[in-house]
Amino acid sequence: MSYEHGQGAKRMPGWMRRPIAHQGDYRAVKGLMDQLGLHTVCQSAKCPNQGECFASGTATFLVAGDVCTRGCRFCAVTTATPQPLDAQEPAHVAEAVVALGLAHVVITMVTRDDVEDGAAGHLAAVLRAVRRAAPKTRIEVLTSDFGGKMSSVDAVIEAGPDVFNHNLETVPRLYGAVRPGAEYTRSLAVLSRVKQRAPEMPTKSGLMLGLGETPGEVVEVMRDLRGVGCDMLTLGQYLRPSARHLPVAEFVTPEVFESLACEATSLGFSAVASAPFVRSSYHAAEMVTQPRG
Repeated sequence: MSYEHGQGAKRMPGWMRRPIAHQGDYRAVKGLMDQLGLHTVCQSAKCPNQGECFASGTATFLVAGDVCTRGCRFCAVTTATPQPLDAQEPAHVAEAVVALGLAHVVITMVTRDDVEDGAAGHLAAVLRAVRRAAPKTRIEVLTSDFGGKMSSVDAVIEAGPDVFNHNLETVPRLYGAVRPGAEYTRSLAVLSRVKQRAPEMPTKSGLMLGLGETPGEVVEVMRDLRGVGCDMLTLGQYLRPSARHLPVAEFVTPEVFESLACEATSLGFSAVASAPFVRSSYHAAEMVTQPRG
């Protein structure tokens, strides 16, 4: 098993080309977000799937603002000094979930190192507001590492999400270049804490491929994730958001994604999504109900 080298960022391979969807409910979803003053990771992180997701009437909410206090070199979310947390945001997210009639909602957040608890209390308030307004909606949360504060992780657990997601993003060797300010062991500790405090709560993590890692390193990360009880895994191709961000080291072939998916299943992950356009919240509802392979 090996990557296809030499593709580079200069020439996009054929399997990375596809039409952009803008039909269906695209304008309605975008209009609702604008009306309520809400942010989506789809737009803030320039996700390649936002046309498809908006057109199908879904979105991944980005809470605690749209400005991050860290400067991860893969991420398109703006890095700057954030505005104060919006006390109306929990109610507005809940209103949007009801308006969209979502059966499964993904709520993610920017990293807020400027706030004592990393905005965990604010995130928990969003989850509780959604739960009150839409009690039948399944809630998936995608969190920061909260600077390693386990009391913050506990606050989110206590708010009762149905799925707890925290992405490792890349292999340990590349953390310094890809995720300055983050720590591999700290991120593993977040997922471990969830299983310690809520053993029945499904956990999920994801990696971007094509940053210079090897398949062997990816498999080692999978083993680490299973070691802390992580249930679900996403693997997708890194795409450079702008010239300021890390270049793509290689475009990973669909065959390698399939091979890694087989390896992940053999290691015991209950659900695996592994393909070039996979992102942590892409088809998230299907992953929760995906049968073990």
